Amino acid sequence: MTNRLPALAASLLCGVFLLGCAQRVDQLVVLDWAGYELPEFWAPFADAHPDVTVDYSFFAEDAEAYAKLQTGFEADIVHPCSSWWGLYVENDLVQPIDTAKLSNWSGVHAELAQMGSFDGVQYFIPWDWAYESILVRTDKVAEVPDSWADLWNPQYAGHVALWDSGEANFAMTALSLGIDPWTATPEQSAQVQERLVEIKPNLLTYWVDYAEMAQMISSGDLWLASNAWPDAYGLLLDEGVPVEYIQPIEGRLGWVCGYGIAKGAKDVELAHEFLNALLAPESMAFLTNQYYYGAANADSIPLADPYVIELLSLDDPAILKQTIFYQTLTDAQRQFMTSMWDEVKAAP
Repeated sequence: MTNRLPALAASLLCGVFLLGCAQRVDQLVVLDWAGYELPEFWAPFADAHPDVTVDYSFFAEDAEAYAKLQTGFEADIVHPCSSWWGLYVENDLVQPIDTAKLSNWSGVHAELAQMGSFDGVQYFIPWDWAYESILVRTDKVAEVPDSWADLWNPQYAGHVALWDSGEANFAMTALSLGIDPWTATPEQSAQVQERLVEIKPNLLTYWVDYAEMAQMISSGDLWLASNAWPDAYGLLLDEGVPVEYIQPIEGRLGWVCGYGIAKGAKDVELAHEFLNALLAPESMAFLTNQYYYGAANADSIPLADPYVIELLSLDDPAILKQTIFYQTLTDAQRQFMTSMWDEVKAAP
């Protein structure tokens, strides 16, 4: 247990002499995705601060978390994904992170760490990352696809599901056309939209929840799920369903999410300690074992399940460079992708 006498003395000095120094708090509020509240993810913090309550408030999508902070929701820690990080920084919703206070920072992949840095200042710590690829029910198809473009192949008609995400579908379709998703011209963007309308005869549905999507593959109704995550792959393998998680010739997409300290955090020092606990090798190994996701801290690899590490090549030093990670979008890009996707779904 942490010795609380120094903190108590500081508190008395602040109260008696009105020094105006920061007070320690007994609660942290974390704005997060459901499923990340598991105590194994921040056990070192709980051990060091048994008197501090960690309360979670959940969001279902990045836009919801962003809107909450913008409209004054009081949180200490927030967990958005990388394509949103720039907007948090531009709108002064998060504050710089002092990585010198994070003893577990040295093991973080440099490529991922750089994504959370803006103008040389670290605003987010990367934490979880994963691929997006095509998940295939191999016993149902005559030919296993090897390209994003194969989603349009008529042999799969009526048995393809796209993730219900404008950003994801814009990115994968752009890649299938040889277009850089993040530098697409207006003409190229129109081409992507037209191409997405053309895939509709192949669609069974749009998937939202990965477990529901996995169930459709398990039942045999769904043969190809686009932009699937490794957790669905692991779930189906555990059930003995014959599936393959392909490596498209254009490259797998990849997402990174991570934690930032909200601008209004009540105790910045305590927030840093929480981030450090999240980055602990034991915490990160639990993430990999639980969800089949990559961990930002490479020091966790020896502690993780070797089966998962080998299955997803998480110990391959080149794997991050081979993955096409989502990049921060401008407001204009995000608005276009959202309206484009609405138009695609509404098209006959």
